[in-house]
Amino acid sequence: MIAKTPVAKTAIAKAGRLSLLAALAIVAGTSAVQAQQSAEDFYKGKQMKFIIRSAPGGGFDTYSRLLARHITKHIPGQPTMTPQNMPGAGGITSANYMGEIAPKDGTHMTMIGQALPMDQSLGLTPTFKADLRSFGWIGNIGDSNVLTYVWHTSPTKTMEDAKKRETTLGATGSGDTSSWIPSVYNKVIGTKFKTIDGYKSGSEVKLAMERGEVEGFGSNPYSALMSASPQLMRDKQISILVQVGVRKEKDLPNVPLLSDFGTTAEDKAVLGFISKALAVGRPIGTTPGVPAERLAALRKAFDQTLLDKDFLSDAKKIGAEINPMNGETLQSLIGEVMGAPQDIKDKVKSVLPSRK
Repeated sequence: MIAKTPVAKTAIAKAGRLSLLAALAIVAGTSAVQAQQSAEDFYKGKQMKFIIRSAPGGGFDTYSRLLARHITKHIPGQPTMTPQNMPGAGGITSANYMGEIAPKDGTHMTMIGQALPMDQSLGLTPTFKADLRSFGWIGNIGDSNVLTYVWHTSPTKTMEDAKKRETTLGATGSGDTSSWIPSVYNKVIGTKFKTIDGYKSGSEVKLAMERGEVEGFGSNPYSALMSASPQLMRDKQISILVQVGVRKEKDLPNVPLLSDFGTTAEDKAVLGFISKALAVGRPIGTTPGVPAERLAALRKAFDQTLLDKDFLSDAKKIGAEINPMNGETLQSLIGEVMGAPQDIKDKVKSVLPSRK
């Protein structure tokens, strides 16, 4: 056995350090190459997924599939995209999947419900684990008011009527506006709505309404109504009681805004916050942690898609309302909703039902 002299030990130590430095250099070099990989190189040959928060049928499914059919030809590298329905808990299941399980690489997209940014802001749903502030927001196909309406045979024709009699409304889950917004009407305005939860999609609620199981729909975005069931408006089969947004839909000038019903300063503040929160529409985004270049590529692809003649032709065929909001504006609006003053949030929370 050869004894290790001090000189030999020093040489061995230096060799070890050099080997470690060489290994670190290789890792750093590999990471740099990955970081510098262009969006086109990354997406080429990729199979993307569009996670749909509801069951097949209804507005979310219609709009999600419409975008999924057209956006990939504008994404660098032209990947393919497969829609995947993931219903559950009024959209919370799919949002949690995007936030916690889906790859954080820009290969997954989704469309969330209008209530979730407000839900994140107020922290009302314990089962909602995803953090919307960390999502990469791509855009919104249409800024559309939420409507509450009843079947034409219902004795309830106005919100004043709803103050005088119990009116049953169908809903799709605890995390969806259709479930909780009727409760806000009851507490702030004095209506007597009764919500029936458990329907898997908006199309199921509308079918239940037509069958007489419920009298109306707790909330349904105007764009979704016109894309999935335009005959309800065309044939005057429904009575629209209220619209929730910051301005009236151009086709509904005689339907009151929710904010019109505030009588006190506190009521106006509560209804104003809710109206602004739901103005985010149906945000379209990708997972947290997506590299900036890929997020920029997805935002650009979204903007280009909404100008694409084939997309617009398909949208017209299904009666889809196109009034886009870009990703930067959407990201800012969601930030504003979450950053609202705490006293306003506390007032809003006091009139919202608990959600599990």
